[in-house]
Amino acid sequence: MPAKRPWLPVPFEHWPAEARLLLGMIAIWCLLGLAVLGSASWWVAAREMGDASYYLKRQAIWMLVSWGLLYAGISINLRRWLRMAGPALLAGSVLVALTLVIGSTVNGASRWLVIGPIQIQPTELIKPFLVLQGAALFSHWRRISIDQKVLWLGVFVVTLGLILKQPNLSTASLCGILLWLMALGSGLPLWAMLGTAGAGLAVAVGSISINEYQRIRVTSFLNPWKDAQGDGYQLVQSLLAIGSGGLWGEGYGLSTQKLQYLPIQTTDFIFAVFAEEFGYVGSLLLLVFLLLFGFVGLRIALSCRSNQQRLVAIGCTTLLVGQSILNIAVASGAMPTTGLPLPMISYGGNSLLSSLLTAGLLLRCSLEGAGLEPGKPHRKRRIQAKRQSMPIG
Repeated sequence: MPAKRPWLPVPFEHWPAEARLLLGMIAIWCLLGLAVLGSASWWVAAREMGDASYYLKRQAIWMLVSWGLLYAGISINLRRWLRMAGPALLAGSVLVALTLVIGSTVNGASRWLVIGPIQIQPTELIKPFLVLQGAALFSHWRRISIDQKVLWLGVFVVTLGLILKQPNLSTASLCGILLWLMALGSGLPLWAMLGTAGAGLAVAVGSISINEYQRIRVTSFLNPWKDAQGDGYQLVQSLLAIGSGGLWGEGYGLSTQKLQYLPIQTTDFIFAVFAEEFGYVGSLLLLVFLLLFGFVGLRIALSCRSNQQRLVAIGCTTLLVGQSILNIAVASGAMPTTGLPLPMISYGGNSLLSSLLTAGLLLRCSLEGAGLEPGKPHRKRRIQAKRQSMPIG
């Protein structure tokens, strides 16, 4: 009778401690996301869709699909992912360009492609492949030809420019910071990194100066109470929600700001609902959770054997934790209002697909960093088995 094939590419008992902890944290993150979304969305879902669980059920379906992508991230060799990254990034850039031509415009920004009942947000879907291609480029920076450097740097610039054109300054900034940190981690000269940072800052200032939509957001962030019923309305309602939570919160499901006061409460400002219901203590625990996740991601990066693996781990950790911190900063008034979702918590299939694929790639880095490959036992166990099979004397 043939042996039963394990459902995981590498038996779970062989996983390193960081990978086991990370998988558990990802599962907790996703379950928390469903719980928070269920509370944040029931009022608007009942009012607009006639079904209080409408958004929750759709999110649960996308969650199952996204966990399939996480499984693919764990199962497929990182070298194959790196080979796919270039074509996938180019295809994603084309889709971003199409949003400027035939995209659906919401709140002055064209970020969606509508194909029947499905809405595609290319700027979310290209994030994991931006990490992979950045790792492929910067890990071999000193060995690749100048034309390859120019080609891929040009692709990065064009992609960020297209995202900025939507306009989507927040995602363009996140992706730019992500690539910058990966380049810094690869050991590129400090003078080049400082020059790139200055150029990026100049582009951001120029975009804000040109686009009235972005300029209004920045000025309203500085003093939202000046126009509390106009441009500052979103941030004012978010701050009221967070302040209402107090120390321990109002209790799960008892937020009042989500009852037609707080806008975009299922996506960009879902943290405000969380803070109102779980208070300062709950918000602090969430930040500690993100800090621990970042620490585990850093441990994985340090354990990686190759520079490519290390840069992928750095990029994936930065993407998940960095985007979460930016979303929380926006909701709490520490940054201008942007359109970044809270990974694995905000409503949206595109964000879930991107986030869980990113998490799967991070887990893959941990497995390969420990010397594990699908179908092969741990390196130390292979050595022990070889020694035991050797004849004595």
